[in-house]
Amino acid sequence: MRETDTQGPDGKGVRFLYRTRFGSLLLRLVAVRWVARLAGFFLDRRISKPLIKKFIKKHNIEMGDFLPQKYRSFNDFFTRKIRPELRPFDMEESALCSPCDGRVTVFPVTREGVFTVKGFDYTVATLLKDEALAKKYEGGLCVVLRLIATDYHRYFFLDGGSMGERKYIKGKLHTVQPTALEKRRVFTENCREYSVLHTEHFGDVIQTEVGAMFVGRIVNEEKETFARGEEKGRFEFGGSTVILLFEKDKVVLDEEFFGNTAKDLETKVRCGERIGRAAAQHLAEE
Repeated sequence: MRETDTQGPDGKGVRFLYRTRFGSLLLRLVAVRWVARLAGFFLDRRISKPLIKKFIKKHNIEMGDFLPQKYRSFNDFFTRKIRPELRPFDMEESALCSPCDGRVTVFPVTREGVFTVKGFDYTVATLLKDEALAKKYEGGLCVVLRLIATDYHRYFFLDGGSMGERKYIKGKLHTVQPTALEKRRVFTENCREYSVLHTEHFGDVIQTEVGAMFVGRIVNEEKETFARGEEKGRFEFGGSTVILLFEKDKVVLDEEFFGNTAKDLETKVRCGERIGRAAAQHLAEE
């Protein structure tokens, strides 16, 4: 059994912003993109380097896990590369791997294209802003991988294949912590970028990177084809989220994810870890 986390409670600052009247007024300022751009400008500069040691000490980060390098700024440190042997991908063809570190929750997508997170109904069409594309995922699965600030903030391709449509959607930058998810439709309000991945073993998978508070940049590599375990991109400072959409009957997820989600628990996974498999019916059709 994998390690789990309860979804909350969050820190005092987040509860203040999302649960008090004055905090909601302040939220209108801090959740806008220009604030993230301003924070990003500072975190990209040498002047931000003193924050690195404080962050390492506060979060007890084992720096021996990462490739040695000299950091030019805090963001340079935040997107540091881990030693490859610490995040190996399961290379069995049918193995469905997590594209990133994170805390997993899973949600069935109804035949009407609806999935429910923290009491809010979302539609795939609203997430993607594309009605025709959304129809392909009716009756499928939605996998949410929530990253926190101490997670490895690079993400990877879960299988080999070729790149389809890519789209960036402008929006706000709410935090992705549970308190915010209970108060706002964060995944369809926030800035996000999705890619349609024509994969070799799992059908057409949509991977959506969702920005979060003080995360102004989602940095994706420009690739036409890709291999399993190849780097797709990175998030800069803050917690963020990766959302995976699978077509109906293309994958089977490990049962513990459904059980833990039903108990309001998030399941911790690491990048490259097996989280499910290709559906036997789908493989037989190939």
